[in-house]
Amino acid sequence: MLVNYISIAFFAYLVLISASKAQSGPTKSGAEALLKWKESIGNNSILSSWVYPDNGNFSSSNPCKWSGIACNNAGDITEINLAFTGLQGTLEHLDLSSFPQLLRLDLRENQLTGAIPLDIGTLTKLQLLDLSTNNLTGSLPLSLANLSQVIEIDFSRNMITGELDPWLFPNGTSVTNTGLVSLKRLLLQDTYLSGHIPIEIGNSKNLVLIALDRSFFLGPIPQSLGNLSELTILRLNDNQFSGQIPPNIGTLSKLIDIRLFINQLSGSVPREIGNLSSLVTLHLAENNFTGHLPQQVCQGGKLVNFSASYNNFSGPIPASLRNCTTLYRVRLEYNQLTGNLDQDFGVYPSLTYIDLGYNRLHGNLSPQWGQCRNLTLLRVSGNMIGGEIPNEIVQLNQLGVLDLSSNQLSGEIPAQIGKLSKLTSLSLRGNKLSGHVPSEIGVLSNLGYLDLSLNMLSGPIPDQIGNCLKLRFLSLSKNGLNGTIPYQIGNLVGLQTVLDLSHNSLSGEISPQIGKLINLENLNLSHNNLSGSIPNSLGDMVSLLAIDLSCNDLEGPLPDSKDFSLFPPKSFANNKDLCGDLQGLRPCNTPISTTKNGDQSRMVIIVTTSTVGSLLFILVVVGIIVLYKRRYQWNVQEDEQEVPLQRENLFSFLNFDGKIVYDDIINATEDFNDVYCIGVGGSSRVYKAKLPSGQVVAVKKMNSTTEGMEIDEVRSFVNELATLEEIRHRNIVKLYGFCSHERHKFLVYEFMERGSLADILSNEKEAKELDWDKRAKVVKGVANSLLYLHHDCVPPIIHRDISSKNVLLNSELEARVSDFGIARFLKPNSSNWTTIAGTYGYIAPELSYTMEVTEKCDVYSFGVLALEVLMGSHPGTLISNLTSLVDQKIQLKDVLDPRLSPPTTQKIADELTSIVNLALWCLHADPQSRPTMHVASELLQMQAGDD
Repeated sequence: MLVNYISIAFFAYLVLISASKAQSGPTKSGAEALLKWKESIGNNSILSSWVYPDNGNFSSSNPCKWSGIACNNAGDITEINLAFTGLQGTLEHLDLSSFPQLLRLDLRENQLTGAIPLDIGTLTKLQLLDLSTNNLTGSLPLSLANLSQVIEIDFSRNMITGELDPWLFPNGTSVTNTGLVSLKRLLLQDTYLSGHIPIEIGNSKNLVLIALDRSFFLGPIPQSLGNLSELTILRLNDNQFSGQIPPNIGTLSKLIDIRLFINQLSGSVPREIGNLSSLVTLHLAENNFTGHLPQQVCQGGKLVNFSASYNNFSGPIPASLRNCTTLYRVRLEYNQLTGNLDQDFGVYPSLTYIDLGYNRLHGNLSPQWGQCRNLTLLRVSGNMIGGEIPNEIVQLNQLGVLDLSSNQLSGEIPAQIGKLSKLTSLSLRGNKLSGHVPSEIGVLSNLGYLDLSLNMLSGPIPDQIGNCLKLRFLSLSKNGLNGTIPYQIGNLVGLQTVLDLSHNSLSGEISPQIGKLINLENLNLSHNNLSGSIPNSLGDMVSLLAIDLSCNDLEGPLPDSKDFSLFPPKSFANNKDLCGDLQGLRPCNTPISTTKNGDQSRMVIIVTTSTVGSLLFILVVVGIIVLYKRRYQWNVQEDEQEVPLQRENLFSFLNFDGKIVYDDIINATEDFNDVYCIGVGGSSRVYKAKLPSGQVVAVKKMNSTTEGMEIDEVRSFVNELATLEEIRHRNIVKLYGFCSHERHKFLVYEFMERGSLADILSNEKEAKELDWDKRAKVVKGVANSLLYLHHDCVPPIIHRDISSKNVLLNSELEARVSDFGIARFLKPNSSNWTTIAGTYGYIAPELSYTMEVTEKCDVYSFGVLALEVLMGSHPGTLISNLTSLVDQKIQLKDVLDPRLSPPTTQKIADELTSIVNLALWCLHADPQSRPTMHVASELLQMQAGDD
């Protein structure tokens, strides 16, 4: 109602202006108005024909012959068409009231800036208004309501930077980036067309096209759009629209194209949408929709493009899709849709792309999918699909991506899979597939990603796999593969991300050819029966970030490489007799005793090394838990007589004698003298200790002994042990061992030379040393650690205290997450209730009212930390002002540490922008609207490009 009054008032204002002009003199001619505008927008060759008349008499001027101008028989200007001409400047000085007969105003694909003129509503005869793909800002004038004859309105793609397109599904990824795109706009919202759609737009009954996409429009979609019976195309995607879709849109029978993706729309999709028998394109993806999809969405049999991915849709697959043979592209991934894969889908001769991943589909993979000959991507991962992979699948000779991972498929991999010559990505991970790895995989010359892990495959790894020269990722882990590792794998010089052959029954020696994989970052050959020595050539793998050769029968020296000495001892644990300059291994120059007692001792070490540490750990945890329970009983049953504590001295330091290491630490710290203290926490102190071997470690000593430990201290000690014993990651601080002594309780970690991130950011000199590139890497390091904890650990681990004081930096300023004292294992099918814990200023707001810990709590803390890294201090004020992301105006320069010079390259500026965008997304008040750390980490990696 208020908007109606404003519109009426504004219209009256326009009438008064017109009356004023009539009293002061005749209205300027169209020619004079155009020339005045030309003066304000500078020289442009297309306007060279626009010249003043020699005699100065505008009545004798004929603009109908000017470039881009058309007139009617009476000489009135009816069209201004300057599209694609490179115009610069504003529309501020264009007097639109001088063109009462104008029918078409087409200024698309230029570089115009500023606002849309308020007097646009004086063009009452206008039929086409196209100002798309410019740099216009501000809101839509209410006077648009006066354009009752208009047929097409296109204000789409108005943005100053023109850099949005690369952010939309960068590098072809299917990862959702709703928040990233929205938050990029948030930082630049002054550079977009924005505001609400006037409800009076429903008065323009002749409208056929409305295009407002890729802008910053917000608020609800007006119900008055239901009055536009001629509407054919409605493009509202890539905005901030919220609320529900008006049901009366389902009455617009001529609609063929509806694009609503990447907004904040919610509620259920009106079933009336299924009444649109002319519908060709329907995009609902990346909103907050719930409920069922319209069952008759393809009632007219014309649907070509359909997306509803990344929502919360539930219920059945639309029944009309089965016989919808016109389908070309379908995306329904990341919902909770149910249905039968072989019954709810048919044959689609034109289909090129279908993603049904991560829903609740069951049934089998029907052979009829082989008849969809134009498919380039088929993804049904993360469902409950059973049965075998049909041989007909190899008929899809255009297929580039086949992802059937995380289902219940059985049987063998089709032997003729080599016929899929265009395949670039094949993922069958996490099924029940058996049989051999087909040798025909070797003819897939375009294959870049191959994951057959977590199946029941047997037999040898085919030599032909070495012909897949474009492979960047190869995982065959957790199968029953045997035989030797083919030396031909050394030909895969493009391998970069992963080579994982772990948890198989591979035997023989490691081929020296593996050392040719100089671009490889992660190598895992653990849990096999490999023997012999580690080839020296592995020391030449300069890109290697992580290696795991544990649990084999390897012996001899480690490769003579400085990089190898930096890998954690667990990487080589539980082998036959490896030696080298690494804690847990004997020095190679130490002879092995040949006496009987020596042989027996050596045999005992070989047999028991893999179990002693685990037994000791179990003992200490059980002991502490028993202690905790006893103390709890004492608290609730104070009248009972206390039972004396059982005192045990338990030690575990990798493969070393724990008692010896304990004595070394006591001596190195002079019995924990304050001189060696480098940090103080609520229940512990951290000491720096230099061992006799020369290695420096950090010792986290609990403030109390067993008898004096409070319940929270017990829980913290147990938590940290239980958590760090299970995990190992490059960006997580390494636990070397622990001590549970009657005098002392402490944990021993790798020593981080540069201390905590909080200390560095608070120090003027060190903060400047942490330049933009290093800060970006710190953020990515923390993201990678949380990705590992949330998605690679079973069960997932929630840190619960991500903060700058718990991020440590080594000598190279690389990040390591520490302090797992309040970490939680996320139990499936459990409520995971908790009390509020963590560092003030980093705690997710929902914990104050739900008390349920989820991975999204860590995501929120990560968002705070990411902003802190860029700002140089905790972003407290900024966060407290983020009551509504839509209403905020944040400039990148306002969130960068002023102690550093601004970024000197566009690449690093873009990377910092992406971090800010992501951080704000992580700070969303609704936990479900935050990204997962999988999405966050992947977006950061994509923005980093080839770094």
